[in-house]
Amino acid sequence: MTTNDLLLLSPELAMAILAAVIITADLILKKKSPIPYIALIGLLIPFCMSAYLAHRGPDEGFMGILKVDNFSIFIKYLVLIATGLVILSSTRYAQSFKKLQGEYYTLILLSATGMMLLASATEFITIYVALELASLPLAALAAFARSSKSAESGIKFLLLSAISSAVILYGMVLIYGLTGTSSLTEIAHVIGSQESTGSLLQDAALPFATILIISGFAFKLSAVPFQMWVPDVYEGAPTPITAFLSVASKAAGFAVIMRVLYSAFGLESVSTDWANLIAVLSAISMTVGNLIAIKQDNIKRLLAYSTIAQAGYIMIGLAAVATTSQGGNLSGPSGILFYLAGYIGTNLAAFSILIAVAFKTNSYAIGSFHGLYKRSPIMALCMTISMLSLVGIPPTVGFMSKVYIFGAAVETGFTWLAIIGVINSVVSAYYYLRIVKVMFLGEATDSETIRPNGALTIALVSSGLATFIFGLYPSPIIHLAQQAAKDLIG
Repeated sequence: MTTNDLLLLSPELAMAILAAVIITADLILKKKSPIPYIALIGLLIPFCMSAYLAHRGPDEGFMGILKVDNFSIFIKYLVLIATGLVILSSTRYAQSFKKLQGEYYTLILLSATGMMLLASATEFITIYVALELASLPLAALAAFARSSKSAESGIKFLLLSAISSAVILYGMVLIYGLTGTSSLTEIAHVIGSQESTGSLLQDAALPFATILIISGFAFKLSAVPFQMWVPDVYEGAPTPITAFLSVASKAAGFAVIMRVLYSAFGLESVSTDWANLIAVLSAISMTVGNLIAIKQDNIKRLLAYSTIAQAGYIMIGLAAVATTSQGGNLSGPSGILFYLAGYIGTNLAAFSILIAVAFKTNSYAIGSFHGLYKRSPIMALCMTISMLSLVGIPPTVGFMSKVYIFGAAVETGFTWLAIIGVINSVVSAYYYLRIVKVMFLGEATDSETIRPNGALTIALVSSGLATFIFGLYPSPIIHLAQQAAKDLIG
């Protein structure tokens, strides 16, 4: 281990130290109200370290098992921003945990540490350790509310997460047995060296192992048919944790599957098969998520099925990644990264408003949004922007994201998948715009004004503004996404 190795790992080390500081502060401080603000200020350190590493340029550490490049830095930024916004939106909600607030914020930071490490890992063992570091705190957080639904949420997430991790690990072991290495770049080299003879490519164990890995990660991405945990976990988990699951874990999940598939299985002879598999999963996820969401009256379950559908949209870009891995076309990977960035702002705005409304009404029914425009015009406006973005209506970032990712599908021969995506976007308008309708046209049962606290207001307004502004001017994020995609392709 060298000084440079530690420097490359400095954002994750800073996050782990910050988590230790938070739990220590919780033991010392009698009043718990400063804890989230200590965490927010502390997030500036890993953010600055990530910016410094981005300035230094791509580098590898720990004998090649850790790669810090524009791709990993982009994901670290997304995870840090999502973590900060979730902490902001948790300030009032976490007060219900009383003496457990320190543990609550510590678990969020530890999970974010694992997600950041996932973006840089280039070796199977490191990926697996980072995956568990990201997942286990989430299982505890899902059960944090200590209600029957919350306990059910935590148990389901823990058990199904363990099963999916075992499936991924089995696939990794098979790949190691076939290639003799756990390094992603070396796996690609071994497969490439036997491409002419075809001995390894003709072995049925290779596609079987790839299917196992994709299936395991599909659980993390909440893609059909591995989505069965999402509605119950989202409904039972504390609402800020539901938001964290829907955005930060999705960003980390797509980051690691892109790294694995691009670095280890990017050869055209291998990638075409898994591209078609992912395209089918994408189409099914979009359709199932949207159709079931139409019938939902609980807004947390509605957003859970929305998350499944959104995963399907993002997987369009993942399918496009495969067919362009040899041609250097950046539209697929950069489309995924841009979509993830826009999705974080869009979804966190929606969940921040949901937290405020549920705190006041003690209900997660769509009916609790009736007449919201009269009770809180700013919240109704931000929620409208968020819903329009999820549908993909201009001038929101969601519209630009879908144009970008559907365009990538057309460029790479998946026109049929882009058409299914457009049709599903039209279908989704029914249940997204239904929320807008009840906010502006519904009659509120209570005329009392809803006033979120200052931290939650900052979270929802900043998320809503980002959703709108980057819809009008997406160039900065697109540029960063393209730079990240270039490093991923190599």
